[in-house]
Amino acid sequence: MDIYQSILRPLLFNLLEVDPESLHQHTIHILNCCEKNKYLNAKIRHYLCFSNSRLGQKLWGLNFLNPLGLAAGFDKDAAVSNVWSSLGFGFAEMGTVTYYPQLGNPRPRLFRLAIDNAALNRMGFNNSGAEVMAKRLTAQRQKCTSIIPIGINLGKSKVTALLESTTDYVRSFRLLKDLGDYFVVNISSPNTPGLRSLQNTNMLRPILAGLQEENSACKPILIKIAPDLEWEEISNIIDLVQTYQLAGIIATNTTIKREGLTRTIISATGNFPDQEAGGISGAPLRDRSTEIIRFIWQQTKGKIPIIGVGGVFNTDHAWEKITAGASLIQIYTGWVYEGPFIVSRILQGLVSKLDQHGLHSISDAIGYQSR
Repeated sequence: MDIYQSILRPLLFNLLEVDPESLHQHTIHILNCCEKNKYLNAKIRHYLCFSNSRLGQKLWGLNFLNPLGLAAGFDKDAAVSNVWSSLGFGFAEMGTVTYYPQLGNPRPRLFRLAIDNAALNRMGFNNSGAEVMAKRLTAQRQKCTSIIPIGINLGKSKVTALLESTTDYVRSFRLLKDLGDYFVVNISSPNTPGLRSLQNTNMLRPILAGLQEENSACKPILIKIAPDLEWEEISNIIDLVQTYQLAGIIATNTTIKREGLTRTIISATGNFPDQEAGGISGAPLRDRSTEIIRFIWQQTKGKIPIIGVGGVFNTDHAWEKITAGASLIQIYTGWVYEGPFIVSRILQGLVSKLDQHGLHSISDAIGYQSR
């Protein structure tokens, strides 16, 4: 029996009606305690981890024990970067972090849309800033080096003018470049005014050039794109990724579209979801993100690695994204709804999928349905 789905989630979501952001903060605190307690950490690893060599792959010179990672947004300040491997993840992405510390948008700013297996957030890159993250990661590395790749998601500070975006991103990267295994340029969150305009090639070009000029250690740098782009816009970004020799693309961020959502009033605000600002994650994003993964894989003939994210709740969803062209996949909303056992369930299911299709390793499955 999955105690999370049968007892904890109904208790937290329905009976106690705990505010999602408060619950998130409590979860980080609990994970911090687990990280410090070797006995608890070992017990968690025993129950939640699943290992199979067929799920491993080497990408960008990094060893991924499995293709399932934690998406950015959960561990914004890298508070518990060393615990994610104990929860079974093959990699984890910290942030989004900005150069300047910022409080984010006013609360409430995170809402569950349970009927739709979705979440609506307008957090606004609330974080303690790149300098604080750098100090924390340095301290954590002195205690214990993570056994999984740790990515860092970089965003633009709200107080920084759009025309000064390059300087802002480069400053954050300069502070953190020795502490992350890969980096992500986040120019696709809908919750920072004007940020998505940076996806325009004329705005994006100097940012990528500035980061690569600073990237003397040749760290993998990826770009995270919105699901609401047109195909021509995605093609233009692919061209820039190739021009500036980026390591890959993350597809996708949250969506600002509201089609298909159940018009259920959000109790915290009294409004319907389509009356609220913010990005939608979870099940409503699933098909669009997979469609974009397939498009990128086909346009690049599989030469640009893709991290697929959006609406992954089970093995079938993960398999769809991998066979569409994703080398790696990430979860966030699915982890919240399905609980910590989702990781081992998906990974065990992927091994079964390999058997069903007569494939030796997860690398053989990448783009399998898009060829």
